[in-house]
Amino acid sequence: MPVWLTEEEYRVLEAACECLIPRSDRGPGATAAGVADYVDGLLGAFSFDPPRIWAGGPTSGRMGGEAGFARFHQLSAIDELAWRTRIEGSQSLPEREFNGPVVGLQERYRQGLDALGADFCDLDVRGREARLRADTEFADLLYGHACEGMYGAPEYGGNRDLLGWRAIGFEGDVQPRGWTDEEVTRP
Repeated sequence: MPVWLTEEEYRVLEAACECLIPRSDRGPGATAAGVADYVDGLLGAFSFDPPRIWAGGPTSGRMGGEAGFARFHQLSAIDELAWRTRIEGSQSLPEREFNGPVVGLQERYRQGLDALGADFCDLDVRGREARLRADTEFADLLYGHACEGMYGAPEYGGNRDLLGWRAIGFEGDVQPRGWTDEEVTRP
C-alpha cells in the first residue's frame, strides 16, 4: 500500500523504475528491490513521526551492534523547513519562499507520472522508454531516486532484502566490524 502516491500513480512509478533498472541475468530489477517503495516513502516522509529523512545510527545491526538505523532522527526546525520545502514545495508560504517559489518533489512526481499516462504499464519496453525520454527532466529525477532506492540503505524503503547490494557485490555497512587493511588496499 503506497504511503503518499495513489495506487495508480504507484503502479506507473513501479513500471517506470523497472524500465530504468530492469531485471537481468546480472541481478534483480527495481521492482524486486522495492525501488518504488523508496520513492513513495521519500515523497511521504512527513507521514511518519519522526519523518523518514535521516536514519539513526551509529550501526545498522547487520554486522553486530545495535540496529540504530531503524530509528529515524527528529529534525531541527530549520532541517524540517528545508526538507518540507524540498519535498512539498514552497506552497506560497513566506517562510518557504525566501529564495523564491519552489516546486517540490511531490508536485514534480505528480506531473511526471501523469505525463507518462495511465496506460504506461500496458506499453511494451520500447513504448515505455519512449515516454520516459519525452521528459528528460523527470526521467533524470526518477533515475537518481531509483539508484538511491536500489543501492541505498534498506531502512529507507528500497534495496529490499539487500538485493541491490548483492547484485553489485557490496557487503554493505559493515560497522562495527569495519574493513581490514587488506580489504581497503586490495585493487
